[in-house]
This record gives sequence, C-alpha cells and structure tokens, in this order.
Amino acid sequence: MDPLECPNVEVEETRCRHDNGEVANNNNNSRSKTVSPATGEHPLQYNYTFWYSRRSRPTSTQNYEQNIRRIGTVASVEQFWKFYSHLLRPGDLSGPSDFHLFKEGIKPMWEDECNRSGGKWIIRLRKGLASRFWENIILAMVGEQFMVGEEICGAVVSIRFQEDFLSIWNRTSSDQTTTARIRDTLRRVLNLPASTIMEYKTHNDSLRDNSSFRNMKISH
Repeated sequence: MDPLECPNVEVEETRCRHDNGEVANNNNNSRSKTVSPATGEHPLQYNYTFWYSRRSRPTSTQNYEQNIRRIGTVASVEQFWKFYSHLLRPGDLSGPSDFHLFKEGIKPMWEDECNRSGGKWIIRLRKGLASRFWENIILAMVGEQFMVGEEICGAVVSIRFQEDFLSIWNRTSSDQTTTARIRDTLRRVLNLPASTIMEYKTHNDSLRDNSSFRNMKISH
C-alpha cells in the first residue's frame, strides 16, 4: 500500500521555495498556496509540512530532491490530526522509507538554507518502536516542548531493514547549549533510559560522506 493513498486526505501539490530573506518567521516563504487555521481551530505556533520519501540507490542531491513527496501542510491542531490519523504508521512501511515533518518553507534536505549550518540528534531504534517514538517526538515538536525558539527545523523517522532511526534537526550545530537542551528534551519526551546512546551529526559532515548515519558523534 502506498502510504499516501489515504482516504479523506488531499495530497498537496503546491511547490514552495525557501525565502532567503528574513528567516525568523518561517511562514514568510514564497508559496502559491497558504494554509491557515479554519474558524474555531486551534492554531499551531508554526505551520508544518509532512513529507514522504522512499530511498533508492544511488542517491544524488538531485535524485533525492525528486524522490521526496510533499503530503500536506497543517496550521492547526485539528489539521494536524486530520493528516496524521490517515497516514500509515512508520512501523507499517515496507522497505527503506522516511516520514518527515518540517516547519513550512524548510525542505528536509541538508542543503536547505535553514539546515545548512545545522545538524541532527539521532536515536537508533530496534524494530517495533518507530511508530510510538515518532508520534511522541512530533507531538513534542508541534507542541513547542523543546523551548529553543527558532532552532528546531523538523523531525525524521527512517525505516530500514535491520533497525530504524529517529532524528530531530536543528538550525545551528555550533550552539552547544541549544543542542544539549534538545538532547535533554528528547530524553524526557521519549522517556529514554539514562544509558541510551544518542548521536549527533552536522549536515556538513553528512554532505561530506553522503550519509546521514555514518561517522556520528556519540553522546550519553
């Protein structure tokens, strides 16, 4: 089953490009279509866009960009649950696939202007945990539990054959205070044991070795 063939969910086909001007407000990006909360809905602090990708080899930047598919953008709590409730759970995906949830106007790519100087915390998951952990991390993200202002860019769950990966991307990898706060919040919202190994990787390092999950820096 195609994870995007979901009843009552309209796939958004609009295209957006990042606005290279002021990035303090991610809603100020060039779009042919904007999304706003309906009357009576509870607005999110930021609009968020769901994406899906299925991995194939070899993967170049151009091939990857063509392979990621926008599902839709949400601006309220009610819109979020409408999309989320009709998507397959990550644990039900087959093959190497990814779900992404990013602030509107930020593509889930290392090269995006908002991601270029950033990095991501990565947690390795044994099979069977991805769906629960994914739900917990995106609820914490849209609910602004990380308390780091503009730093959070988005989150990714990556389904692989032997193990799965959960990651949260931030804007400034050199800001150690902020990255430490994100790490600690991840531990809390995911209820991770103190012994859990977490790994951080800058997007510049990912670009150099063309991999998200090799040569990561380990943190306990």
